[in-house]
Amino acid sequence: MTQLQRTADVMRVLTDNRVVAVIGFHHDPMKPAHYVPEYLYRQGYSIIPVNPALAARGESFFGQRAVSTLAEIGTPVDVVEIFRRSDKVGLHLADILSMQPLPRVVWMQQGIRDEATARALTERGIDVVQDRCMLADHRALL
Repeated sequence: MTQLQRTADVMRVLTDNRVVAVIGFHHDPMKPAHYVPEYLYRQGYSIIPVNPALAARGESFFGQRAVSTLAEIGTPVDVVEIFRRSDKVGLHLADILSMQPLPRVVWMQQGIRDEATARALTERGIDVVQDRCMLADHRALL
C-alpha cells in the first residue's frame, strides 16, 4: 500500500474505517490521547484503548475495556492510531504486523513520524498516515 497524505485518501480512511485501536490512550480528558479518541467515539467510531497501566487497573472507556497490547484485541481493527513519541513507534511494529487480520491503516498523530516503520508497514500492505490529527481532519473534511 502507500503513505497517505492526499485529502481524498485521508477522507477515504475516515469514512471507510470504523474500528480504531489507540496505542498510548490516556485517561486524562485534557490530553490529546484522550480527547481525540473521545471525539471519534462521539462520531460513531468504535474505540479500543491500548494502555498497559489502564488495562492493569481494569479501566474502560467508551464502552471498551482497555487492553495492554494489540494482541489482546479480539475483533478486527481497521485503524491503529498511535499516540507515542516518534522514537517509540517502531516498538509497536511487531505487534501491529502480528495482528490477524492486519489493520488497513496505521495513523500516527500530528507531530509523530517514523519513516522506517511506515516503510515496513506499507511493504506489508498497510496504508500509513503520518503527522496528521484524526480529529482535525475529521472536522475539516467530513
